[in-house]
Amino acid sequence: MASKGIGVPKGVSVQSVREFASKQAISLVLLALVIVIGIMQPSFLSVANLVNILMIASVRAIIALGEGGILVTRGTDLSAGRTVGLAAVIAASLMQRPDYASRMYPDLPQIPVIAAILAAVAIGTLVGLINGSVVALLNVPPFITTLGTMVMVYGAASLYVDRPPLGAQPIGGLREDFTGLGTGAIRFGGDLALPYLVIIAAVITVFMWVLFNQTRTGKNIYAIGSNPEAAIVSGVGVKRTLLSVYVMAGALYGLAGALLAARTGGATNNYGLMYELDAIAACVIGGVSTSGGIGTIGGVLTGVLIFEVLNNGLVVLGVSAYWQQIIKGLIIVAAVSVDIRKYLRKR
Repeated sequence: MASKGIGVPKGVSVQSVREFASKQAISLVLLALVIVIGIMQPSFLSVANLVNILMIASVRAIIALGEGGILVTRGTDLSAGRTVGLAAVIAASLMQRPDYASRMYPDLPQIPVIAAILAAVAIGTLVGLINGSVVALLNVPPFITTLGTMVMVYGAASLYVDRPPLGAQPIGGLREDFTGLGTGAIRFGGDLALPYLVIIAAVITVFMWVLFNQTRTGKNIYAIGSNPEAAIVSGVGVKRTLLSVYVMAGALYGLAGALLAARTGGATNNYGLMYELDAIAACVIGGVSTSGGIGTIGGVLTGVLIFEVLNNGLVVLGVSAYWQQIIKGLIIVAAVSVDIRKYLRKR
C-alpha cells in the first residue's frame, strides 16, 4: 500500500523503502563512509586519492574473490596472504633490470612480462592444489590445512629470497615495463585515468560473476556450502568442486602477488602479511556467510571497497596506526557476529 506520509512520493511505500534500504545496506554504508570522511577531510575526495584507493582495492579484490569462493563452500584459506607474498617475490625476481647491481639472477636473459605473471600464477595454483587436495581428498578441515600451508609458504618465500651471508633481501630494481602494469593507466585527459589494475580486476570480476551465476560449477559451489550432504545425494561432485575452488583461489592469489610487486616496484618475503584476514573481513562485510552457501560477487567487491575506504580514510584523518588496527579488529568482530546471529536465526 502506498504511504500517505508527507514527503513520500506517491506510489512509494514505506515498506518498499525499507526493503530497498535492507537490500542495499552495504552499498549505503559505503556511500555514507565516503560522504562522512569527505566532509571531515575534503582532500579524501580528490581524484588522485580516489584512484589510489581503486588501485589498492583492485589487488585486494582479486584476493577476496578467491577467498570468497572458498568461504561459500564453508571453508577458509589462511594461506592466501603468504601465497601472495611468495608469488610476489618470484615475479619480482624474474623482472629485475639487467643493469641492477643486486640482481638475483645475473645471467637470466630478459623474459616477457607475461612469463613472470604466469610463473606467479603457477606457484599460486600449486599452493591451491595442495590445499584443495588435502581438504577434498583427505577431509582435513580447511582451517588446519591452510594454517599449515601458510607457515610452509612463508618458509618457502624466505628461503627463496635468502642470499647468504646477507640473509633474506628485498627484491628491487624492477623493469619499467613490469612496474608500468601496476602503476600505469589509460588516460582520458586531465586527471581522469583508468588504471590497468582496475581493468584487470574488472575482467576477473566478470569472469567470477559468470562462473558463480551462469555455470553448473557455480551452482555446485553454492549447493556444497548450503548443505554438503544434500549435494552429495544430488550427485554433485563435491571433491572435484572443492578441489577446483581451492585451485582457482590459488591462481588468483598468484596473479595478485605479481600485480602487487608491479604496483610497489619490489617485493620481500613479508609481502601479503595478514592479507587473508583483510580478505575474509571484506567478504563477511560484503555479505558472504562464514556458514557457507551465501555470498555474491557484488557483495565481495563492496566489502573490499568499504575496507579500503576505511583504511585510507583513517590515514587521511590522521588516526594513529594503533587505533586503525583496533577499529579494523572491531569491524571484523562485529561483521562476523552479525553473520553468526543470522545463521542461528535460520536454524
